[in-house]
Amino acid sequence: MPADEGHPGHRTYDAVIVGGGHNGLVAAAYLARAGRSVLVLERLARTGGAAVSTRPFAGVDARLSRYSYLVSLLPDKIVRDLGLAFRVRTRDVSSYTPVERAGRATGLLVGGGEHRTRRAFAELTGGAREYAAWQRFYGMTGEVARRVFPTLTEPLPTRAELRRRVDDEEAWRVLFEEPIGVAIEERFADDLVRGVVLTDALIGTFADAHDPSLRQNRCFLYHVIGGGTGAWDVPVGGMGALTDALARAAREAGAVLVTGHEAVRIDTDGRSAEVSYRTADGEGVAAARHVLVNASPQELAALTGDAAPAPAEGAQLKVNMLLTRLPRLRDSAVDPREAFAGTFHIAEGYAQLAAAHAQAAAGHLPAAPPSEIYCHSLTDPTILGPALAESGHQTLTLFGLHTPARLFAHDNDAVREELLQSTLAQLDAHLAEPLADCLATDADGRPCIEAKTPLDLERDLRLPGGNIFHRDLSWPHTHDDTGRWGVETPHPNVLLCGAGAVRGGGVSGVPGHNAAMAVLERGDG
Repeated sequence: MPADEGHPGHRTYDAVIVGGGHNGLVAAAYLARAGRSVLVLERLARTGGAAVSTRPFAGVDARLSRYSYLVSLLPDKIVRDLGLAFRVRTRDVSSYTPVERAGRATGLLVGGGEHRTRRAFAELTGGAREYAAWQRFYGMTGEVARRVFPTLTEPLPTRAELRRRVDDEEAWRVLFEEPIGVAIEERFADDLVRGVVLTDALIGTFADAHDPSLRQNRCFLYHVIGGGTGAWDVPVGGMGALTDALARAAREAGAVLVTGHEAVRIDTDGRSAEVSYRTADGEGVAAARHVLVNASPQELAALTGDAAPAPAEGAQLKVNMLLTRLPRLRDSAVDPREAFAGTFHIAEGYAQLAAAHAQAAAGHLPAAPPSEIYCHSLTDPTILGPALAESGHQTLTLFGLHTPARLFAHDNDAVREELLQSTLAQLDAHLAEPLADCLATDADGRPCIEAKTPLDLERDLRLPGGNIFHRDLSWPHTHDDTGRWGVETPHPNVLLCGAGAVRGGGVSGVPGHNAAMAVLERGDG
């Protein structure tokens, strides 16, 4: 995108949007298409926020989804409404989890058809029980997904209304009322199967399976309801293809998008507002009837002068890699192109996840850091330049769990390197050759690998504590003093449209859509 797409000018806008990440762009496109005058102020040199594609390795023609990387929660409704030139591809393989049993390298492959998955379960567990339990459990969550996902772009239901919508008391108890660990232990006997199920409750969420706060349940819920199916798909062209399409839609509808403009204060009387900003050349003020803040609740509080909520720290390691080839596996029964096409689970047995959480909670890096990997380029080779694709190069994206921000506080660089090496060692234990032998090198001869800790994300993207959801995820129903759309703040004409809104988190566009609907519903634009 251009470094600067316009100028705020001297006028009053119907809406000023602080932050040009994907949610801010969704809101801008909806409002501009409805005839509202819209200004988007973006601090960085380009729009997109965490949903961008970049070339992180010098002289290498590989365009990686650097931060966020898969799509599940983005409603087709938003893509259709905004006429986005954006599409995703499904993954034939859901996951592969390697393990050593009875001195033999084996694993669990989920995908490739029901017959193959059934056989993989039987070979791992010695019978049909676990697969039958798997089918029943995900049949239940699939029905919940079909009922709950459409509500995300509707006014917030009450808890009682959502319970009636779910219309399954067992599912309600399992997902909304008791720790997810209870259901997992009741339904599954195999440690590896239990771990695979639990991982969806821990992405970016530092919690035990039995955490009484149920933050792990909320994370699990959002991971299994996406699209009404729970499928996680690959964005064609990388995540930046989505935000570039959103920026085009907003701009073509008449919104003004300016980059290098950092909002520093919001003054409002509830009916009109002024947003003060600074640029490399000076300062300015934009007047608006409504202000939509596509930033964290902490950043919103700093802008309005309100008391800030306590941050909920992030707990992940994000690693991007480019390989000259996929590594061979110790489990020779599985093709690496299948194993890495889905989610490749590492050190994510149920007991391993519990041990890693306990060690991190005690202030130590996990002895066996859990993580998961997938290969974007297997499903979508368009992110690679022609020469790289023809020569067999592949990308790998790794997402590590149970490494809260506090562990990096005393020396981020040193702990990042220690954790990276320990995490890769866990992967190497399941490979027939070291991953290092497969890493490509950049134009300066350096290995094509980069790692981001929660503190790196806080520095680069202003995610509080490096939390990819901005704060703990919320239930998708009303609670406390939430408003009609879950985006309201104490100031009537200031709305929160970032991931920290109710029903926020992930690349969904839902908070942006809902904030725009809240503005349009008032009819005072």
